[in-house]
Amino acid sequence: MALRGKALVCPLDWGIGHATRCVPVISKLLELGFEVVVAASGRPMEFIRIEYPEVMVIDFPGTQISYPKNSWVALKMFRLMPRFLFGIWREHRALKRIASEVKPTLIISDNRFGCWHEEIPATFITHQLIIQVPGRLKPIQGLLNRINYWFIHKYKSCWIPDFEPHRGLAGALSHPVKMPDNAHYIGILSRFSKPVNPYADYVQPDFDLLIMLSGPEPQRTILEEKILMQLVNVNMQVAMVRGMPESEEAYVLDNRIHVFAHLDSPKLHELILKSALVICRSGYSSIMDMVTLGKRAIFIPTPGQTEQEYLSQYLMNKKIYFSMEQTNFDLLYAIEMSKNFPGMVIRNNYKDLEEQIKDVARAGG
Repeated sequence: MALRGKALVCPLDWGIGHATRCVPVISKLLELGFEVVVAASGRPMEFIRIEYPEVMVIDFPGTQISYPKNSWVALKMFRLMPRFLFGIWREHRALKRIASEVKPTLIISDNRFGCWHEEIPATFITHQLIIQVPGRLKPIQGLLNRINYWFIHKYKSCWIPDFEPHRGLAGALSHPVKMPDNAHYIGILSRFSKPVNPYADYVQPDFDLLIMLSGPEPQRTILEEKILMQLVNVNMQVAMVRGMPESEEAYVLDNRIHVFAHLDSPKLHELILKSALVICRSGYSSIMDMVTLGKRAIFIPTPGQTEQEYLSQYLMNKKIYFSMEQTNFDLLYAIEMSKNFPGMVIRNNYKDLEEQIKDVARAGG
């Protein structure tokens, strides 16, 4: 198929979740005949290189925000707001330099605010139209959401990875009272989009428990150490994926805990299907993966990440997934309680995504 243009894809580099949910976007672009260039950094860049060795990857650092060991993430983010906004300005300047070299016909930014362009149609992917803030910062929530919309309207379109009816999978985050004028729902995005029927050809799981670690440091390491300590008293076959694509390390602890630094999507897909229960962060990309595969899961929100805290509580209130805070996490209690939460299955044929890509491509002429 003749190339229909060149797409520059820019995932946010706070953890690898934004990169993983770009997989179906990149795959659809390639299927439609686009040449794809990915601009990323850190673990997302390593992840894309593993997933798409044929795709050109450019190092494109974003604004780095270190996460504290306590739960005061939102307060720290507020204090760093001037630095964050300055980082967006620098990102926008860097994007222009990259665009002048790559010469894309369209730009797709997954939650990177500075990746719009005055001359090239650009799309912003986000499920967080409404920014959740803790109680003490509620007075400034309106201001933060106006800033959020100001940046969203810099883009030709805004793609929401959710479905519209019944407040979708992300609840209030993706279903505001007033939608941005350029917003479109495109259905959930998961790298595990190959059709799977979890109720057919059932095979006895190889692992009782799969632990998928992800997200920014130091919280990723804190959770890993907490769970490993509690696994000493659990007589189960366990797999742990540490969420570190920069490493290929793999080993076995106590003849029953199989640890992998990272697995590519096909291997991780197979491991999830062969595991009876999954423990992971309540990041939206992880939630979309669990829903796509119809897996039962326990969610542990990153402390202080109000978006993850909201999503985990929203889905637990709906009796879909059990969740528990990291600080008081009790593995045996969580496993027992999760038996009352069956999970759910949602599919996406990506027709809406395909139409939106075509619309943006036509805008680029």
